[in-house]
Amino acid sequence: MNTTSPRRAIPILVGAAAAIGGAFAAFHYHRLGLTLSHYDARGHLVVARRIVDSITPGWQQIGAVWLPLPHLLNAIPVQVDLFYRTGASAVAISIAAFALSTSSLAWIAIRLTGSEAAGAAAAAVFALNPNVVYLQATPMTEPLLLATTTTAVALLLAWCDLAQLTPRATNERATGWAFALACLTRYEAWPITCAALAAATWTLWRRGVAPVEAIRRTARVAAYPAVAIVAFAIFSRVVVGQWLVTGGFFVPENKSLGLPWLAMKEVGWGARMLSGTATIWIAAVGVGAMAVAGFAVARRAEALVALSLAASAALPWSAFVDGHPFRIRYMVPLAAVEAIGAGVVAGWVRRPRFAAAAAIVLVAAFELHPLDRLAPMVVEAQWDLPNRPVRRHVTDCLAAGRDGEKIMASMGSLGHYMQETSTSGFSVRDFLHEGNGDIWLAALEEPRPYVGWILIEEKAEGGDMLAARAREHPHWLDGYSRVCDGAGLALYRRNDKSKGQP
Repeated sequence: MNTTSPRRAIPILVGAAAAIGGAFAAFHYHRLGLTLSHYDARGHLVVARRIVDSITPGWQQIGAVWLPLPHLLNAIPVQVDLFYRTGASAVAISIAAFALSTSSLAWIAIRLTGSEAAGAAAAAVFALNPNVVYLQATPMTEPLLLATTTTAVALLLAWCDLAQLTPRATNERATGWAFALACLTRYEAWPITCAALAAATWTLWRRGVAPVEAIRRTARVAAYPAVAIVAFAIFSRVVVGQWLVTGGFFVPENKSLGLPWLAMKEVGWGARMLSGTATIWIAAVGVGAMAVAGFAVARRAEALVALSLAASAALPWSAFVDGHPFRIRYMVPLAAVEAIGAGVVAGWVRRPRFAAAAAIVLVAAFELHPLDRLAPMVVEAQWDLPNRPVRRHVTDCLAAGRDGEKIMASMGSLGHYMQETSTSGFSVRDFLHEGNGDIWLAALEEPRPYVGWILIEEKAEGGDMLAARAREHPHWLDGYSRVCDGAGLALYRRNDKSKGQP
């Protein structure tokens, strides 16, 4: 990195400040009871926990719908009941990721503009965003995605400097591994990685490296994420029988179904709602300037590498076209490129840079309130909260009749509820779910020899796979009686005490 000491200090300082502020925000949301309010926050804890705590523990429990890195990082800490019930270990990972993202974005902005003020402005626009601040206070996986992708892009920018001079840059492995880890965190990293590596090839060519040689040098970095993606696809094939699980976990109901332009408008609307009108326009000016300069000016070609973070929009766009329900959090990763765009506006202003940066920070501070309880992501995370006290009745029924028998439930729809029952003393191994392989498949045919209880989600997404099973096979629940229900969740208990008897 061709930076002076002050330029190295700014990323370190803003990263440290982000860690402190992130910890304070996490405590704030814990006091409000919002740490685990999002159902996916609890679902991620269950997937990490079940690697050990399961009827059939082992590597197969890592799962093949969500990517594995977040769950592997938390697999050991979450075996401690306190961390599992509160999500504290996963939150600590999110806070560290938030600090790393903030630091990386500051470094990228300084790298593109040569201005420390630009780095500070980029860090502020990112770290003040209440939606980002809330997610880093939860076990959600977006913070780790932001950390791995921004770090990978920062390393790739440094790699471009070295690879221009030598066929094998000294940070080649670190850069490749950073992209590989990103590609094992969330699917948004896949289009980001493709865009970043293509932009790196373009940058080398614009700097005088022959096209074939530029491709060859970039391919060595690309090998790392490529191997990671292929390995995950093989793992998915072994575990669930599909190379990639791309459907079956949502009901197509988005108004953008089959309408690419409308889906693009939804993505744009979501990004604007997450950031505020003035801030998003400032960022848009910077992003536009990066795109023009990256293509038109040879010495600015590397701007396209940083711009690759905008490729995270490809995933929600594709999902909305396929009919996936709109979720505001799918646009949160765009906060990274927004921050860089704002930083570029501050840094590419000839004079006075400091005043421009200060003005951007003031605009962001005015529009973005870091602990805003009405921020779109915070509101969306509370959708399931009204159901929790109603579901408590079902948990009480389970606890009152607890007899050591296994409980059949679909983790795809009720993983969050399984974690919820931990406060009543239930473990993941008390449940029979899809991750239990042949036992689960046998119970789908005839549940009585295997489970004393069956939990069915009858409401969300039109009902889960057990609800569909009961509808399609009217005798499937023979021998079971409905004992209680609440918030769309129904609990059935086997009538007899001897397994397999009608």
